[in-house]
Amino acid sequence: MWTIKYRPRKLKEVVGQKGVVDLEKWFENWKPGKKVALLWGDPGVGKTASVYALADEKNLELIEINASDVRNASGIREVIGESVKQRSLLNRRKIILIDEVDGISGTSDRGGLKELIKIIKETKYPIVITANDAYDKKLQTLRNYCVLIKFGKVHLTSMVKRLEEICKKEGIECDKNLLKRIGRQAGGDMRAAINDLEAIASGKKKITDKDLDVLGYREKSQEIFEVLKVIFKTKTIKNSIDMISNSDKDPEEIFWWIEENVTNEYEDPEEVAKAYDALSKADIFRKWVKVRQNWRFRKYMIDIMCGGVSLAKKEMYRKFTRYNPPSRLVMYGGSKGKRKQLNEVCKRIGEKVHTSSRVVIREYLPFFKFIFENKNWKNNIKDELDLEDEDIEMLTKL
Repeated sequence: MWTIKYRPRKLKEVVGQKGVVDLEKWFENWKPGKKVALLWGDPGVGKTASVYALADEKNLELIEINASDVRNASGIREVIGESVKQRSLLNRRKIILIDEVDGISGTSDRGGLKELIKIIKETKYPIVITANDAYDKKLQTLRNYCVLIKFGKVHLTSMVKRLEEICKKEGIECDKNLLKRIGRQAGGDMRAAINDLEAIASGKKKITDKDLDVLGYREKSQEIFEVLKVIFKTKTIKNSIDMISNSDKDPEEIFWWIEENVTNEYEDPEEVAKAYDALSKADIFRKWVKVRQNWRFRKYMIDIMCGGVSLAKKEMYRKFTRYNPPSRLVMYGGSKGKRKQLNEVCKRIGEKVHTSSRVVIREYLPFFKFIFENKNWKNNIKDELDLEDEDIEMLTKL
């Protein structure tokens, strides 16, 4: 992938980011006991790439983890707990990158952020953390131990210059105005712009306005469409996985987006069968994440659903594909109000009968319709459980 091939090897090669100056300054002045660096900004603006460039330029050993994959205290301690104390095996200076820290929920992930703060206090090596939004409420305590470095959206002029350099190295003839259109559609996301350029230019010596049709129209909230495009229109698994890591969607939601759009993208029945076979295997790990609350299985789910679907095609489709939202999510969205009302009613009932709302839904609801057919029973239950007429109407229609 061109995003990997043309990744910056030095900080000065990072496109359109003044934050790299602050990052280098922080690194040169860092000592054990000082604050770690928190790079924050939208996906695709160069946060992770800057850390890689810093490691290359300073000849550092880079240890990287994605906080979305290692979410709880034991996982974080196991992966980086000793790395922050031990000397490098290669006898080089070391830097630790914790990517997408906002992937840790803070409460349900069993002390992940608390353990991370403990490691920050103990580290003998500089740590860089990345996040989309440094001012997320769950990161409030973590911010006290960090130097915040903002990465803004890449300016159009800088994006076009970089795209021109890539075209020149690839031997591709391209009009500058066309590159501006690619840059505008990417909306300040350098990675998205390079992905778009590769999607329309790969294997060609010249690209024209007509080639842009494959990209379609990019809405501001297009992150999921960018992820789908990389998965369906390339065969590079690592880039697909990176896109999911940087997406504003949960991997499970992305799973359903992929499932919904396989037949929109692939036309060969054999390709469709291979893609769904991979999704069926990924679905097993998706279930294990829920049932066993073991977040390590999520990594396997992502690897299989990205790799399996990407490699299912024989060659890339250059057509424009309109990706549809998952029908099940549309259905859930339409019934969100009703489900909220149901949960509130069941919670009130649960308080009266001393059980959880989940038990009420599972064990009590099937009997309400029968009970409410009897007028006397209906009035007694209504008074006893403080139900309104609209509550009873909803319960009888379930």
